[in-house]
Amino acid sequence: MSEKVLIIGSVWPEPDSSAAGSRMMQLIELFQSQNWQITFASIANPSEFMFDIESIGVQKECIQLNSRTFDDFIQTLKPNMVVFDRFMTEEQFGWRVAEHCPEAIRILDTEDFHSLRYARQNAHKQNRNFEFDDLLKEEISKREIASILRSDLTLIISTYEMDLLKTVFKIDSDLIYYLPFMLDNMSQEDIIKMPSFEERKQFVSIGNFLHEPNWNAVQYLKKDIWPLIKKQLPEAELHIYGAYSSQKVFELHNEKEGFIIKGRAKDANQVISNARLLLAPIRFGAGLKGKLLHAMKCGTPSITTTLGAEAMHGNLGWSGYISNDILEFSNSAANLYSVKEKWLLAQQRGIDIINLCYNKKVIGQALLRRIDEIQKNLVQHRLHNFMGLMLHHHTMSSTKYMSKWIEAKKENIGKM
Repeated sequence: MSEKVLIIGSVWPEPDSSAAGSRMMQLIELFQSQNWQITFASIANPSEFMFDIESIGVQKECIQLNSRTFDDFIQTLKPNMVVFDRFMTEEQFGWRVAEHCPEAIRILDTEDFHSLRYARQNAHKQNRNFEFDDLLKEEISKREIASILRSDLTLIISTYEMDLLKTVFKIDSDLIYYLPFMLDNMSQEDIIKMPSFEERKQFVSIGNFLHEPNWNAVQYLKKDIWPLIKKQLPEAELHIYGAYSSQKVFELHNEKEGFIIKGRAKDANQVISNARLLLAPIRFGAGLKGKLLHAMKCGTPSITTTLGAEAMHGNLGWSGYISNDILEFSNSAANLYSVKEKWLLAQQRGIDIINLCYNKKVIGQALLRRIDEIQKNLVQHRLHNFMGLMLHHHTMSSTKYMSKWIEAKKENIGKM
């Protein structure tokens, strides 16, 4: 019998706007490869940039927060597995899933470890180094760790975050699973089709501007890094692309400086493939950086920071240069942009990283085996997670009744 999978998303997937959207589509593709029936539900309003999931056979459902209509919906659907796309979604709907479909395996996909991202961002704003104690002080950490413990399995995108959860938060290895991006291997034919070094020109930066690390990186480029590169390469331009560009972003546009704000890319593959180098001076954040993997897939080397490349390339050489120093970053960019031999070596390193670290067949099959193991031993798996059982008990006594109170209040207002 075909598995029924319910994915509850905080937003509808936008693979052309964010790495999170791409990751969700990779999960959907994996589940569909098993002929599983997939329903994607969200409380979000439709977006003009959302992927048409119905066109690939995924059922689309609009659901309401704090409403018993969700209870009726999930009891009718009877999924075997429920995936929450972020811990906030698990907070909102996890207790309802546990109450009405107790036999369904509950999987949390963190996208990235939100607590780490916020803690690093706060440390950056305070002009100091991030410390592990910052995580323990964050309120969001308590919520996110509780969500991980309540779930049967949590998908973690970064080996750095896996180690952090085990060592700092003492999370049992049985509850967390390393799942990076799942990508097709690059063949020799793919490589031959790429624009050559001579056919490429200009620098590129890309990223969703609703994501604070991306906006910060663009400001960093504008103020500190690009002027140093421009001094060495007077004819060069930096083209900035990103979804949800606001007025404050376009105000950075300056053709004389070669700092060109382009807004949303109609075809991200094309703009990255036509560029000679991608710049990503990321100073805080978490997870894996989709833009850097996208650049490797396009054969475009990159210059990034230690944090930008964190947990992305194993023991392999980086597809370009890694530097946290402004002058070194700028000099490396100008050098790699100008020297073909170094550029070709960096390009090949990116191809090696994609093929050896992100092979979707290997990664996907391993996840399916882990899910199958848990499903076959779900009762025992949950008994071994006493902290999760305890948190579910308290959630039923707090979050549930707060939601019920809001639900009742809305009904009373509707009757007035």
